[in-house]
This record gives sequence, structure tokens and C-alpha cells, in this order.
Amino acid sequence: MIKKILVSQPKPASEKSPYFDIASKYGVELVFRPFIKVEGISAKEFRLQRINILDFSAIVFTSRHAVDNFFKLAKELRITISEEMKYFCVTETVALYIQKYVQYRKRKVFFGTVGKIADLVPTMLKHKTEKFLVPLSDVHDNSVAELLDSKKLLHAECVMYRTVSNDFSEDEIKSFDYDMLIFFSPSGVQSLVKNFPNFKQGKIAIGTFGPTTAKAVTDSNLRLDLQAPSKEFTSMTGALEHFLEEHK
Repeated sequence: MIKKILVSQPKPASEKSPYFDIASKYGVELVFRPFIKVEGISAKEFRLQRINILDFSAIVFTSRHAVDNFFKLAKELRITISEEMKYFCVTETVALYIQKYVQYRKRKVFFGTVGKIADLVPTMLKHKTEKFLVPLSDVHDNSVAELLDSKKLLHAECVMYRTVSNDFSEDEIKSFDYDMLIFFSPSGVQSLVKNFPNFKQGKIAIGTFGPTTAKAVTDSNLRLDLQAPSKEFTSMTGALEHFLEEHK
């Protein structure tokens, strides 16, 4: 019987989240506790990449983490960002988040709708004389660089933040009594192994979102009980509800 589920994400901001409907419908307790956190790199570390931010006329933001750490580094480096700088964001939410740092109405901001850089490329091509800088996490592949290369856009990628384990306190370790764990990234699974080196899965169910996260579970010699997305369920909440229905 599954009564207590640990979801390795921040608690949803909206009370209308499907997670809360699931908790009510199936009488389960949902605990939202990220296994990973994002931290910015230092100005010293950034300088080692030999990237000069002022050499670029446009910034491509893939997340709010990228926005936060770009402006944090600019401040540490004592760089004044030109009012002519253009910003290309993967979603409107990220675009609006820029207002935290600059006067939105005075800037040139563009955004996509599906959360992928590929969706931004047609807009970027309309500004192909710009030189684009793409701030990224330390965990990334070459897909962004290869995509922009294929479109003959002037660009460079740089690391501005990293994903690290959000370590558990001694009290959290002692009270770790969940019936199910849900992960959304390989880093979350790695954090579990780091924080609980003697972890015995037993009857604890493990659910994952995304193929790389699922692989991280099996590579850690753990049993994978629920995998999303699937043909039937595109979201974790949909897959979780079906799983609880089958195991109630």
C-alpha cells in the first residue's frame, strides 16, 4: 500500500496542481523535496572559459536559472549590459522573468512557445547578424551548438551554473520513510545514492520521468516501477494516478 510519496521537485505554486487532486483522491501524502539544486559558478571559474560577455549582442536563455546566473555573473564581473542587448527566451515565462533584472519595455525580447531552442531558430534567423551567447548548465550535450552551426548563426556556449546534490540533513535521513520516490533527472537519482549509500529499495516503488532518468535508476541497480512519459500518459501526474489506481 502506497501512502507516502516523495516527489523530487519543488512544491507546485498553484493549489490547482494535479498532484493535489491525486493526494485527495487516493489519500496519499505527497512530500515535495528536490534532490538537486542549481548553483552559479564563480567569476573566477567563468573567466577560465575565455568568454567576454560584451563581445555578444544577443543572449539565449533556456531557463530562469540561466537568467539568474547570467545577471549575477555580470554583476560580479562589473559588466554593464548594453541597453541594445537582445534576449531570446525558450518560453514567455522565461522572457517575463527578465523583468527581475532589467526594464522589460526598453529591451528587445523574443520568445518561443514550446520550450525548445529549435522553436526559437526562425526568429534568430531574422536577426542573423547578431552574435549569440548561450548560458548553459555544466551538464549539457552539443545539440545546441550543432543546431546553431547548421543554421550558420554566430554563437558561443558557456557554462554559468551547475547542478549539485541537495544534501539531506541527519534528521531527514532518519525520517526517510517513503513508499514511493519520483525522480525527474539522472542527477536526482545520483543524489539518492550519494545521500543514502546503504539504500535498500525493498518494497519502495520508484517512478521516473524521461528515458535518461529511467536509465540512471537501472544503472544504479534499482528497480524501476513507473516510467513516464508513455504512449498512454504524457505527464508524470497522469502516469502516477494510473499507477495508484492499479495498486490501491
